[in-house]
Amino acid sequence: MFLKADRAQRNASTSDQARGTASRASVPSIISADLRITGDLECSGDIQIDGVVNGDIQSRNIVIGEGASVTGSLKAEAVQVFGKLVGQIHADTVSLERTAHVVGDVLHKALAIAQGAFLEGACKRLDKPAAAPAATAETTEPAEPQASEPASELSDKKAAEAAKADKGQAETDKGSPDEESDAAPLQAAG
Repeated sequence: MFLKADRAQRNASTSDQARGTASRASVPSIISADLRITGDLECSGDIQIDGVVNGDIQSRNIVIGEGASVTGSLKAEAVQVFGKLVGQIHADTVSLERTAHVVGDVLHKALAIAQGAFLEGACKRLDKPAAAPAATAETTEPAEPQASEPASELSDKKAAEAAKADKGQAETDKGSPDEESDAAPLQAAG
């Protein structure tokens, strides 16, 4: 008789805890307007910045409030900017609202810029999601020299190839009487 009641009570408290955890996960972490943070922020959920942050921010979703100021890079699935940002944005979805002031590059899959937003920087569309930083790190690393040839020999070969290419380009620019050049008709027409 007591066992059934205890079991029902335990199940009810477990489901209450699960509901409490679920509701807390949907509430963003908030950096209020009177808070100034120096350092990097990392959050597995959502974060809303209304204060001042000097550092990089990584989160699932980031909202930079209208009075906020962030100096550092943002990396998230979705970024919405109402305030001031000096730094790079790397996100799948980026939305620059009317009051946004962004100085830095925007790497995105989807980009929306409202009329009146300020953006000074380059915008580059990403083919892969922002959540895969390991893939981009592999492609940006320089190739290792092959074990069969010392690095100094490889650099000498590269220098020789570059000089050869420059010489070939110079000959192409000069043109020769035996070959027709695409540049000749343009010069004659001018």
